[in-house]
Amino acid sequence: MSDLAIDTTPEQQRELERFYFHEARLLDNRQYQQWLALVAPEVEYIMPSRVNAMVDNRERGNEHMISVERELEGLGSQGSPIREEGYIHLMLRVERAFKINSWSENPPPRTRRIVGNVELMGSDGVERQVLSNFHLHYARPGSADFLYCGQRRDTLLATEEGLRIRRREVVLDYSDIEYPTLGLLF
Repeated sequence: MSDLAIDTTPEQQRELERFYFHEARLLDNRQYQQWLALVAPEVEYIMPSRVNAMVDNRERGNEHMISVERELEGLGSQGSPIREEGYIHLMLRVERAFKINSWSENPPPRTRRIVGNVELMGSDGVERQVLSNFHLHYARPGSADFLYCGQRRDTLLATEEGLRIRRREVVLDYSDIEYPTLGLLF
C-alpha cells in the first residue's frame, strides 16, 4: 500500500464512506449476520500484536526510526498476532452471539463505532486498498466502559452486490491490553 492516498472522485469517496458507515451501523445494532454478508469468503482478518520498540539512535533523521510498522508483530510469519482469522472463524463468532450458552456476551455489550479519515490508497478497478481510523466505545451493564481506537487497513473487493471485505488488518493503539475483550469485530 502506498504512503499517499490516490485522487478520488467525490462519488468514489462517498461510496467508501457509505460502506464503512453502513458496516458500523450493522455492528452497533448487533446485526452480525447482515455484517457477515459484507465479508468475502476468502477474507483474511488480522490483528497484529504490538511491541514497544526501542528507538535506534543510529537511524536519527530517518522516519523508519519511529515507524508504526516496527511495532507490529504477526505479519509475514513474525511474532504472534492477536487474531488471524478467515471466513469460518468469523462465521463461528457470529453464530456464537445467538447461542443460548453464550455467557460472555450476556447481557450483550452496547457499542458505538465512529469511522473516519477514510482514504483510498490504491485501486486496480476490482480491489481497493483503503485506510480508515476508528473509535469503538464499549459499554456493558455491570462493568466499566472502554474505548478502543486504531486504524484499519482494508482491501475491499468490488462485486455485483457491492463492496466486500477481502482483507482487514486492525492496528489497535494501545500500550497495555486492559480491555475486557478483543472478540469484537472492528
